[in-house]
Amino acid sequence: MKTLAPIPAHAPVGFGDSQLYRLRRALERWFYFGMAWLVLLVVGYGFGRGLSERLLHPAQPLPWILHVHVLVFAGWVLLFLVQAGLVSGHAIRLHRRLGLFGAGLGTLLPVLGLATALAMRQWHARQGAVHDAFLAISFNDMLTFALAFGLAVRWRRQPEFHRRLMLIATCALTVAAFARFPRALVPANTWYAWVDLLIGLGLLRDLIVEGRIHRAYAIGLPCVMAGQGLALYLAFAAPAGWLALLHAMLD
Repeated sequence: MKTLAPIPAHAPVGFGDSQLYRLRRALERWFYFGMAWLVLLVVGYGFGRGLSERLLHPAQPLPWILHVHVLVFAGWVLLFLVQAGLVSGHAIRLHRRLGLFGAGLGTLLPVLGLATALAMRQWHARQGAVHDAFLAISFNDMLTFALAFGLAVRWRRQPEFHRRLMLIATCALTVAAFARFPRALVPANTWYAWVDLLIGLGLLRDLIVEGRIHRAYAIGLPCVMAGQGLALYLAFAAPAGWLALLHAMLD
């Protein structure tokens, strides 16, 4: 991991420079670990609200795959926290060993996510409420995760790319959690803006620590936002071509 050059003892460093230096040092070591905790808090708060009524004691029995999806999703968030903590603690060898398990879990997650979205579509159809166009949201989220995660695995030997892409992939999974926040905190249909804000903290960290934005964010965030914009258009405008494509694939 790249380290910051120390300030020479004889250099005339002012109070502001010293504070900035300490901030840069803290962000260099602890930023991704802190972000992992923030993601965990977002997910815990979003899904924790009404958990008993929605998942544990629903009015109608839920598909079994939803429970599996919840366990795998929670497992990924916890693994991200552990892995970020290992890097912050310089336990790189253990981080890489655990990464083999993470590669398998991350490969399973988008497949399971799509299967769960389709299973819930059938469940909602039995309840008499089907909004097929909104599958665009699930498809986009799983595609975003899969692409960012796949590139992170591909560049696992390049830490500067790897950790940023892992953050993008994990932040992409927080959409459903933000959608469950109170409307006073997250207004309706603005979930993606909050996802982008999480990723944007990575850009801010780069500007403070390195004075520039890394290419993983400079290219990755606009691509993420483009996918989000398309997903929202397909979900809310529900163009006939999109619905026809869905029905051709699913019926």
